[in-house]
Amino acid sequence: MSDLNNQPSRVLIVDDDAFNREILAEFLDGEGYSLSAVADGQEALAALTMPESVYDAVLLDRMMPGIDGMEVLRRIKASPALRWLPVIMQTAAAARDQVVEGIEAGAFYYLTKPFEMQMLRSLVRSAVEASISQRRLQAELEQHRLLLVMMNRASFTVRTPEEAGRLAVLVANAAPDPEQAVLGLSELLLNSIEHGNLGLTYDDKSRLRENGTWESEVTRRLALPAFADRTVSLEFERHGDAVEILITDQGDGFDWTPYLELDPARAFHAHGRGIALARMMSFESLEYLGKGNRVLARLAPRRAAPAAPATPSETALA
Repeated sequence: MSDLNNQPSRVLIVDDDAFNREILAEFLDGEGYSLSAVADGQEALAALTMPESVYDAVLLDRMMPGIDGMEVLRRIKASPALRWLPVIMQTAAAARDQVVEGIEAGAFYYLTKPFEMQMLRSLVRSAVEASISQRRLQAELEQHRLLLVMMNRASFTVRTPEEAGRLAVLVANAAPDPEQAVLGLSELLLNSIEHGNLGLTYDDKSRLRENGTWESEVTRRLALPAFADRTVSLEFERHGDAVEILITDQGDGFDWTPYLELDPARAFHAHGRGIALARMMSFESLEYLGKGNRVLARLAPRRAAPAAPATPSETALA
């Protein structure tokens, strides 16, 4: 898999066990990634902060001597330059409270030991795709940063995933924090098209992603007469320095309640975290209305989180 510059996507493996590093590298061999491996948390932090160092995913061992995986994760998520970097926590500690702790710290992907090759590949593929998507959206934001800062009210309609991506970039530029808003807007619009208008279920996506036909099935359904006229609408309205966005699809709705929080049981799945991530990282609040085919998102100026204390050797990432 290639990044935005047509270079192989870079994956960093962090594990104090040399055998585990070899197994992970062997399982990912042939997937098209550029792999790097380090043996501890200090080496991981150094690798991530090297000049011109851009990784698309980190496979992070939770239990390591010295700086453990949880501390590395916290420092990654506290860094403005790395906060969007997907981290796959690889661990034998899969008890619910331990998974919850990792989720709250920012590990939205989990891999249990011993490793299963197909699950590993699926999780890494999902994480890398999310990373590339985020960087692509951020690059587009830079090109349109000043276009919509004075927009107070607007209405849009989209039908395809490609249109949804462009609209997410456009509307995000009118938000107080475009980089924070764009990923959440993209997720909500895509969810409204794929799961709302096209009627694809969570189980459908699991099956189709497993056999590599998810995108082709979305394209096929968009061309069907039953779905050809369905659109997703987005209503934008500014209130002072805050923004409200209402997204409505023409589907039958769904039970959204299990997806507002990242269920630890789904942390091991290759998908199913998008709505929770949007609520946690992109919006001040997120509320589904009625039968679930309308969602109201509120954006407000981002509040700076207090910086975690850093040791002298880690100040580059603090």
